[in-house]
Amino acid sequence: MGNKIILIWVCSLITLYATAAQPSPDTLRIDLKMVLQETAEVSPDIRAALSNVGRAAARYELAQSSRILPDATAVSAVAVVPGIENPNEVPLEELYLDPAVRNDYGNLRPYAQAEVSLVQPIYTWGALRGAVEAASASADLEEARAQETIFGASLRAAELYYNVLLTNELKRLVDRAGDVVAMAMEEINRLLEEGNPEVDDADRYEVLITQQEYERRIVEVNQVRQTAHAALRRQLMVADSTRIVPVRDALEPLTFVLESLDFYQQSALRYRPEILQAEAGLAATDALVRVARADYYPQGAFGLTLSVSGASNRFRQPNPYISDGFRRTSARTGFGLLQKLNFKQTRARVAQAEAHHNSVRYLAIAAEQGVLAELEQSWRHVIIQEAALAAKDSSLAVSKEWLRVEQINFDLDLGDTENLVKAVRTNLTLEAEYYEAVSRYNMAIMKLLADAGLLTHETDSFFE
Repeated sequence: MGNKIILIWVCSLITLYATAAQPSPDTLRIDLKMVLQETAEVSPDIRAALSNVGRAAARYELAQSSRILPDATAVSAVAVVPGIENPNEVPLEELYLDPAVRNDYGNLRPYAQAEVSLVQPIYTWGALRGAVEAASASADLEEARAQETIFGASLRAAELYYNVLLTNELKRLVDRAGDVVAMAMEEINRLLEEGNPEVDDADRYEVLITQQEYERRIVEVNQVRQTAHAALRRQLMVADSTRIVPVRDALEPLTFVLESLDFYQQSALRYRPEILQAEAGLAATDALVRVARADYYPQGAFGLTLSVSGASNRFRQPNPYISDGFRRTSARTGFGLLQKLNFKQTRARVAQAEAHHNSVRYLAIAAEQGVLAELEQSWRHVIIQEAALAAKDSSLAVSKEWLRVEQINFDLDLGDTENLVKAVRTNLTLEAEYYEAVSRYNMAIMKLLADAGLLTHETDSFFE
């Protein structure tokens, strides 16, 4: 009867399927925390988002620097200029009085000119301050977008990690089936040679067919495993030759304490990237409204212009009304007002800014409600998956007990073959479903943490 048990195990084990990846020469030992940290460091989409954060920070620095001397220029030029032809030999300081003085193009000399112009706003009715605040809010918005990208990449990495663990577990079930196939073939061949009446050629052919089915299954399993491991290697940006080995190659439920829904809602309103983006958008558009309204009023500024030019063959004239453009020094300074007179355009710009601000305000309300609804769904999904996992665990324990009873009864010639077949298949099916339930439960937790904005905030406090 032992050979019948082996045959039953063969027929049941090969019905399972799994996913995982093939090993490679180099080894990278991973756990969930390492996968999340490495993803945050090497993921290209996260790096792109962080580059946008840097660009927004540069815009903020530009806005801040625009408060002091936003319009400061220095211009210089070098050329050659003609000298002075003085036929009457009048004194050099009186050249402007002699109408016979001409340019002497036969006496060319180097000429240099430099001019510095500075404009400093004095009072802009909040335009400069509003521009700085808008740039600061824009930087905050980009940081929130980057955080959203990090959450998405982390969830993707966690799913790939648990896929690897799941497929490793299921692969072990398939390997068990292979061992049973080999033992069954060896046992049946031995019994046929001994002439055992309980075994005939039909049993042998059944095992041969089972062996072919197993070989097909193992090819399928290996290919899907390669896909899973390759996906995780791509996520971690490691070489194709790297062998990924989990630190704990066992798929187990996360140690997690589910808090109240209100706790996660408060966390989401504080940390969720969509909420932070909405708050930053409101701050930015409010500042832009104030910038647009500032155009209604005159803006005061202080200006200074310094100019100097000279050539060795030209001479400065002392008369303030007469000057030589090729040799002079000047300074102009003063306070002024700048007023935009097209108030119709100003009203249109203000209306446009206010409409944009209102649009962002309504989107912020929608984002808050959407976040809370999504969070509640994830919170309840954890409860559902926890209950499903507990049920699978209990069912698996019952199936193991049932299988032990049927095996004992069968060995004592008290059991029924059909009942034993059912027990074996049920046990194997429930074992595979249990690991799948563990994977779903763990991912439900990760999704809840992401929806609460806690996936990268105080994550360690949720795990042992």
